Amino acid sequence: MADVAALDAILHELEAAESVEHAILVSRSGMHIAGTVPTGAHPETFVAMFAILLGAAETATSELKERLESVVINMGEGKIVIANGGPKAILVLRAAAAADARRIAQNLGRYVPRLQEYL
Repeated sequence: MADVAALDAILHELEAAESVEHAILVSRSGMHIAGTVPTGAHPETFVAMFAILLGAAETATSELKERLESVVINMGEGKIVIANGGPKAILVLRAAAAADARRIAQNLGRYVPRLQEYL
């Protein structure tokens, strides 16, 4: 069973260090594991759609014999970075529009092993 309190603590650390507004851990099957879903979003739909998006992107890039780093959704007021969180989970990060999505995705390597410990 996942240690949600420990996962939440790591996600809060990630938010502070990477200037991320929301960090959410989602199972590969689309279930919410930890983190706070933005106010106004329907939690089940919000997390499930990101699992579907990342799965589709991984399938498409595997056809090109490439490794997927992350998926970035650019919005008017911000952006969302969706990245691999290990074999059991994905990370969904909401950041300001000016945030450097590539830098955020590259820095996730120091958090993923710690998150995997508690899954």
